Amino acid sequence: MKAILCSEFCQPDDLVFADVPDPVAGAGEAVIAIKAAALNFFDILMIQGKYQIKPPFPFSPGAEVAGVIESVGDGVTDLKVGDRVVASCGHNGARQKIALPASSIVKIPDNLDFDRAAGIIIIYGTALHALEDRASPKPGETLAVLGAAGGTGLAACELGKLMGLKVIACASSDEKLEFARQHGATLTLNYAKEDLKEGLRRLTDGKGADIIFDPVGGAYAEAALRSIAWEGRFLVIGFAAGDIPKMPLNLALLKGCDIRGVFWGAWARINPAKNRANLEKLVQWTAEGKLSSHVDRTFPLAQTADALKVLAGRQAMGKVILHP
Repeated sequence: MKAILCSEFCQPDDLVFADVPDPVAGAGEAVIAIKAAALNFFDILMIQGKYQIKPPFPFSPGAEVAGVIESVGDGVTDLKVGDRVVASCGHNGARQKIALPASSIVKIPDNLDFDRAAGIIIIYGTALHALEDRASPKPGETLAVLGAAGGTGLAACELGKLMGLKVIACASSDEKLEFARQHGATLTLNYAKEDLKEGLRRLTDGKGADIIFDPVGGAYAEAALRSIAWEGRFLVIGFAAGDIPKMPLNLALLKGCDIRGVFWGAWARINPAKNRANLEKLVQWTAEGKLSSHVDRTFPLAQTADALKVLAGRQAMGKVILHP
């Protein structure tokens, strides 16, 4: 089968399109013939050796896949050949087939296409965990989402609206903000044109946002924290801007606020039953049209480098999908 391989820490253009042996389902496993693999910003960090998880070489980027069950191993009773499924794999999604534990695989309904299904797990899983488990939300509170047109940001806008929050989308262009408005945002703020701290204060009548969802980091993080409401919750999602900010802790004191880390991957491993229930709920909501799981663009497997460069350039609004 074909796979995109990272054999040493490298840039997207250094990835190799190669032949590797087909996987075999071990006990408790199933092999998925991958129809769509979703990419995320951390895939770039992973191949560069800058991510907290460093798989053994050679590995493929791509942490979430959707496809069809091709074979099952001993002891697997809840999956059968031909089932349409989605799964989180951590890495190795950019290939034609993958063997995964059956416990990590969730069935999807016939009315949910593979491209949209592949994009559900990480961005919506992260956003749901962040807002439901970490943010302590109350209906009617204000949620400010940085990088609101990116994958995780867009998921936070949609889920925030479903949870009854007033969503303020923050992004770097009017086009991105209009896109976020179509996906649940009530108010918008262009932080390329207006100071983020002052803008958030203006949009909240001086109170500040109750919850700040930050997958961007860099200089925007401190500016957002300075605008947070009393007893607000600042959610640390990631660092798409590249720089990990060093936050002045006196701000937490002065604002009476919480800075809360959101590490969905670790939480999912520690709470597998709750995570599976979350994923099944997200699949259902997407199939029902409550969540868009919007696909920005798709690429054939051989063009994985081009797909990763779209993410690196922060050009995507929604998910970037590979077709193995």
